[in-house]
Amino acid sequence: MDQTIHFIKMHGVGNDYIFVDTTKYPINDPARLAVAWSRPHVGIGSDGLVLIGRPSTPEADFSMRIFNADGSEGLMCGNASRCIGKYLYERGMTHKTSIRLETASGIKTLELTVGDNAAVVERVRVDMLAPILQDESLMLPDGDALPDGVFVSMGNPHYVIFVSDVEAVDVECEGSRLEHHPRFPERCNIEFAQIRPDGIRMRVWERGSGITLACGTGACATAVAAAVTGRAGRQSRIIMDGGVLDIDWNEDGHVYLSGPATITFEGDISLDLDQ
Repeated sequence: MDQTIHFIKMHGVGNDYIFVDTTKYPINDPARLAVAWSRPHVGIGSDGLVLIGRPSTPEADFSMRIFNADGSEGLMCGNASRCIGKYLYERGMTHKTSIRLETASGIKTLELTVGDNAAVVERVRVDMLAPILQDESLMLPDGDALPDGVFVSMGNPHYVIFVSDVEAVDVECEGSRLEHHPRFPERCNIEFAQIRPDGIRMRVWERGSGITLACGTGACATAVAAAVTGRAGRQSRIIMDGGVLDIDWNEDGHVYLSGPATITFEGDISLDLDQ
């Protein structure tokens, strides 16, 4: 039995995902489809699959579930959430410019900046809530020491390592090794960052996806790590392979992520439900 699923491909500064509105196109096995559809050449190609749905609580307007390219379910994605804000508004699913999005790491508020014609969302600012700077798993004894870094949870775990030359880092080798380090029993996102006059240059290895052009939660974690170590103030410009995100660690304790979201293309894919 075949079912046709309509999808839209979007990215936030190069961090690209396949989005499906599950209020119209229910999906029963998102983990398997995330793997199949995310493959380059033989699939759609992406960093993962994002499901837009109805919330489980009246405190939220919509919900988001995210599945990485390896099929594992993520807790939060700042870039994907900004893309959802653009999609919901521009497709007429809401007229709100302040949207409450239910995620696996809590309800995030999206603030949309709309253009002069009130039809196009130019930027989205996400309240990423407060960072967590401790992780009990890092206290577990083991013989394989971690390189010096800062652990920051932005709803998902990050380990930020500051280096003198981020371009010289073998992100694939070091990132994949540290993602599966015994001190991270649930795996971890790994950021390599360098302080520069024009901002903080960051490269990222995302758990479940590998090297990506950008990571919203990783940008937030990097900004927080730079602030707590005295390398930067509470406002940072994070420069990634795919573009720039602005981070504000506000006095209310919350981290705010701002940047653009872009629609790449959309289409239909046939889903064989018997496989």
